[in-house]
Amino acid sequence: MSDQHSAPPIGTTQPHAARMYDYYLGGKTHYEADVEAAEAVIAQLPEIVTAARANRHFMGRVTRTLAAEHGVRQFLDVGTGIPTEPNLHQIAQSVAPEARVVYTDNDPIVLQYAHALLHSTPQGRTAYLHADVTRPGTILASADLRETLDLSRPVALSVNALLHFVPDEQDPHEILRTLLEPLAPGSFLCLTHGVADLPDADISHRVGEAVEIYRRGGTALVPRTREQVARFFAGLELLEPGLTQAHLWRPDATTERLPEGTLTLHAGVARKP
Repeated sequence: MSDQHSAPPIGTTQPHAARMYDYYLGGKTHYEADVEAAEAVIAQLPEIVTAARANRHFMGRVTRTLAAEHGVRQFLDVGTGIPTEPNLHQIAQSVAPEARVVYTDNDPIVLQYAHALLHSTPQGRTAYLHADVTRPGTILASADLRETLDLSRPVALSVNALLHFVPDEQDPHEILRTLLEPLAPGSFLCLTHGVADLPDADISHRVGEAVEIYRRGGTALVPRTREQVARFFAGLELLEPGLTQAHLWRPDATTERLPEGTLTLHAGVARKP
């Protein structure tokens, strides 16, 4: 694990998006400030709990699909969040024990739990980087990444439920282009993103209230429209069913069935030609 000694101390007085997400998923790794903020969001937008579960299950289906059907053996998961079993490497290595995974996150508490992300199969390998997506060059330059992944071979880049925390002034599209640029042809982008094009005024208002709660806690939250999210896939080849919602991307027997119109996340998987 690189950069573990440069990680800042854990701040417990302000909520953090990764710990709030853990709370939505029913986890236990959070503090009073996180619980208060998460409960305030849930009071305005109870759908966020469903969206968090749908996002997690999407990650599992995508990882299995890419490992089993497309032969992907390398994964870069940016914005990992607090470990929640099964972790991405467990899913990938259940299909291909030789799979290699690099995780990154900027929450110091994730670093504390990174040991859970490093229990690789003997044939495979995992690594954890304490890094910030807004500085993608530091991720790509990391010795741990270069020692774990061979960028001359396909890599699946996951940025799930992450880029809606990157405001426009930080240019999330350029960040993503930077991360994709060195990846070999045949690599994949796996992405989910908060929804801005909402079906009615009531839910739009409630999403706005949730955005304000995150803002007061020090986190920018920027839901985007389907058209805006589609731009992240420019130059890539979307897999079927294209850009959809997380719970509708190739559902299987274990996928939670949600009523039509349920708010989850924009979601898509695309291949780099």
